[in-house]
Amino acid sequence: MLKVIFDTDPGIDDAMALLFLHRHPDIDLVGVTTVFGNAPLDITTRNALFLKQQWNMSAPVAKGAGVTFDPSRPEGHWPTFIHGEDGLGNIGVPDVIPLPLDARPAHHFIIDTVKANPGEVTLIAVGRMTNLALALREDPDIAALVKQVIVMGGAFDINGNVSPAAEANIHGDPEAADLVFTAPWRVIVVGLDVTTRTVMTSKFMADMALEGGPDVQLLSDLSQFYIEFYSQRTGDGMVVHDSCACVYLTNPELFETRSGAIRVVCGGLADGQTIQKPDGVGFPPGKWDGHPSQLVCTDIQPERVLSVIKSAIVRGERG
Repeated sequence: MLKVIFDTDPGIDDAMALLFLHRHPDIDLVGVTTVFGNAPLDITTRNALFLKQQWNMSAPVAKGAGVTFDPSRPEGHWPTFIHGEDGLGNIGVPDVIPLPLDARPAHHFIIDTVKANPGEVTLIAVGRMTNLALALREDPDIAALVKQVIVMGGAFDINGNVSPAAEANIHGDPEAADLVFTAPWRVIVVGLDVTTRTVMTSKFMADMALEGGPDVQLLSDLSQFYIEFYSQRTGDGMVVHDSCACVYLTNPELFETRSGAIRVVCGGLADGQTIQKPDGVGFPPGKWDGHPSQLVCTDIQPERVLSVIKSAIVRGERG
């Protein structure tokens, strides 16, 4: 079984990814840690508890960071036009979910869980990487104990989605992302270069809901707001950013990657830009030197990825 901590800011595409992790037969979801991003922290945490309740999940939920790693950074606007006022497509999530949170803050939960399962835990981070950065700052030695880190974020060979230079998760906390990318652990970055090519049509979603029953119908219901947002950008359907990162865990053969050190621009016109120095390409000495090579996804097989998502979410099978 693949042990996973899912670091998330639910968020509509986060919800799909969460159901994938919950249903996939090869994944042991050992924890969910929340971070601010698609909505304020209290809302993303409530949403994680709501989905845990609705989908009868056993994984504990730990509340994480509500401000950036560098707290002096000004907060931007919440993307309510993408995820709705409640973060889950305005489906009417109750204000209070009667489930307990783990007593530890998210970064302590990550540290404790990784230490209890050395070499076994994959961190899948699909929001701002503030919790991971806080864990590294408090206990740098955990990097050697983490199996791998899979990140949904960044844009390397294409434009970003919140500026020409930056993708939203990285732009939301660039200092945290730079620390995560330069830490001595294995990182795989599943960014806009591949996620924007993976579009789930409304018919595909409707067919999943028809076959998958009430749990998948809930996913379909909360996704309609997201589908409407993307109708002006991709035509029919929605981009399944976060689920792509989860599929990399189970089916890495559906992706092509490039190896090299990654840095994040922190400040200025290109704030949040992700830049990789590919291995084997020569440059004068610079700020990429001495940092570990990480993997950036450069290609994807979209139809096969969608098939893997459907197999897990609808039938609880590997794809």
